[in-house]
Amino acid sequence: MIANRGEIALRINRACQELGVRTVAVFSEPDRESLHVRQADEAFCVGPGPVPRSYLNIPNIISTALITGCDAVHPGYGFLAENARFAEICADHGLVFIGPRPSVIAAMGDKATAKRVMHEAGVATIPGTDILATVAEAENAAEKLGYPVLLKATAGGGGKGMRVVERSEDVERAFASATAESEASFKDGRLYLERLISNPRHIEVQVLADEFGAVVHLGERDCSAQKPSHQKLVEESPAPNLSARARSALHDMAVRASERVGYTNAGTLEFLTTGDDAYFMEMNTRIQVEHPVTEMVYGIDLVKEQIRIAAGEALGYVQRDLVARGHAIECRINAEDPRNNFAPQAGTVTNVVFPGGPGIRVDTHLYPGASIPPYYDSLLAKAVAYGDTREAAIARMERALRETVIEGVQTTIGLCLEVLASREFRAGRYDIGFLPSMLGSAV
Repeated sequence: MIANRGEIALRINRACQELGVRTVAVFSEPDRESLHVRQADEAFCVGPGPVPRSYLNIPNIISTALITGCDAVHPGYGFLAENARFAEICADHGLVFIGPRPSVIAAMGDKATAKRVMHEAGVATIPGTDILATVAEAENAAEKLGYPVLLKATAGGGGKGMRVVERSEDVERAFASATAESEASFKDGRLYLERLISNPRHIEVQVLADEFGAVVHLGERDCSAQKPSHQKLVEESPAPNLSARARSALHDMAVRASERVGYTNAGTLEFLTTGDDAYFMEMNTRIQVEHPVTEMVYGIDLVKEQIRIAAGEALGYVQRDLVARGHAIECRINAEDPRNNFAPQAGTVTNVVFPGGPGIRVDTHLYPGASIPPYYDSLLAKAVAYGDTREAAIARMERALRETVIEGVQTTIGLCLEVLASREFRAGRYDIGFLPSMLGSAV
């Protein structure tokens, strides 16, 4: 069963088809005509448009898996992908959850717990606190850490439940708003506090681990080109202008941490870096949106590997077999208005033309006439460009984006082109403050 929608559901379905695995798609009423529904072997509606009544409707999803005789469930990313309780329910009903064990999901999904585990494993973490019970605790901790600080939701993701606090008089208001947003987004309003690292790079390491204790990394991705909400827009692999010492340290920390927690399947460890110093931020216990850049550079189908590992197979290779070749860049094409605080754009796609040619890959669920419902993430497509060098990959991506036509809704194509053309990106010397700064100067 593919317990997701959109481009990632289609991506999983394609991997299954190539492996000779039959698929069952689930969908909400507005997604009835979606491509993943059309291409799966079977498809069943699990509820109306709102996420809690469809893609988070665990009883309906599990019932559909059992009725159709599924052996396993692939959660993709988002929705139920990092829901430990869902993984437990799958196991209770004899379904293989394609991902790590529920206990690992729970430990790594709680960011405060994850930081503590990583600290015990000897992985550098950002100075901060455990869960904060009151505003007074937050105020006291901030004074000890020194301003500015960052309030973060322990169950957070996608930039939600995060607030930068510059002064003591702002703590109470930030605490209230971050708690409310976290509660609304994750049904968990707990917060912790970290020292704010000014304008670091956001670099993540991809790992794969089988059930026999083997763990490998597949290099790193630079995800520093982020919107003001901390959501990623452009990602690349390998990370540019990263010293050999820093690169090796990141890879070693990711493998060591994965071994420490007994990780299995695909996962990503995210770090904030300044110079050669790196600090663990969080672990995503699922496939990432930006996984295609790693696939292009390493020549490995990560989704197929997820399925094989879940089926009990060994990795079949060791670290020395994995060699990064060339450079890949991914641009997220979202249905958003970048000049209006990235407001989501619902509607109907009236015309679509995607690029082609050497080194170009597009992961998408779009087609002419496709409906963009207001209930879900705004991602329409992921354009990926590969080249022998970073310069070649950038040139191919620019050409591909100019070939792309999506009519009926506003998109981030123009902004992605601006990023690629910028002096900072061209030089490979940008951090998480780059895109917000660029947007501020352009408005």
